[in-house]
Amino acid sequence: MNVVGIDVGYSNLKLAFGAADGAMKTMVRPAGAAPADRFGGRFDGRAQDDFLHVNVDGQPFIAGVSPDRAEMWERSLHADYAKTDSYKALFNAGLLLSEMKEIDLLVTGLPVSQAQDASIRTELEKRFSGEHRITAKRTVNVKKVMVVAQPIGGLFDYINQADHGPEEDKITEEHRILVVDPGFYSLDWVLVSHGQIQRQSSGTSVKASSVLLEQAGILIAEEHGSKPSVELLENAMRGGKTSILLAGDRVDLAPYIQKASESLSSVTATAIQKALRVENMSPDVIVLVGGGSGFFQKTIQDAFPRLKVVSPVNPVLANARGFWLLGATS
Repeated sequence: MNVVGIDVGYSNLKLAFGAADGAMKTMVRPAGAAPADRFGGRFDGRAQDDFLHVNVDGQPFIAGVSPDRAEMWERSLHADYAKTDSYKALFNAGLLLSEMKEIDLLVTGLPVSQAQDASIRTELEKRFSGEHRITAKRTVNVKKVMVVAQPIGGLFDYINQADHGPEEDKITEEHRILVVDPGFYSLDWVLVSHGQIQRQSSGTSVKASSVLLEQAGILIAEEHGSKPSVELLENAMRGGKTSILLAGDRVDLAPYIQKASESLSSVTATAIQKALRVENMSPDVIVLVGGGSGFFQKTIQDAFPRLKVVSPVNPVLANARGFWLLGATS
């Protein structure tokens, strides 16, 4: 059975794929996607090396590149992202990267606030089931789609890793688990108790990495006179760079990211604590997943000082790997 786990994020496209009884393969690409004609003069030899060419309802798109590569095209940073052409282009890019023509089960996720709405889940499942013409010459048939709350993928991934690690890292059904997933646009959390999501103690905040990087840019501008774009900071963080070149000066990012993180992530921690009080439930362990994990690690630990905060290896891929595991064991 061919299984694909796909996490179409606002910053990265994450993919896990392979036969259910075989080895999982993974990929990460930037989540930029726009019509091909928006790439203008950049549509040349070397630039094409990292382009993924796909069709969206017959229109040629380029996907899997940094969002600032396209000209005259605004990236989607809103709650209806899953309904946009850019999202569909990235979805098709994921199908292309899987190199599969028949997919028995595709598992993907939505922010918690949307995943709790059955009509939104059903609409996405219908939209991505069936045959997709992803390029002029290639079609992919997706037999079944499963949509879950995004942090659930990260939880499955951590449990899978912990099962192969030290005994003290293992999680049992007795644990009440708070899963926190800081993404680029939204930060999601779910409380899982006895294997069930506690709906009233789960939620979504838009105080996530994009807002944090915007705030860091403002702090940099106050001291250096020029404000770097969110995309410049995002590309630096994605590439593991510790500094950027701004108006001819080398600017170390760490102090500005740290200060922005402290001011914004504390707001998110308060929202999580408030949600937990609704059902008077206290978690036993916190699993931190997602590409923004590093930004929020300290504040989450400070908000729950008595609890162990753990993360899977390479947390940016955690949801996609977990989606594949969910599909492979279904």
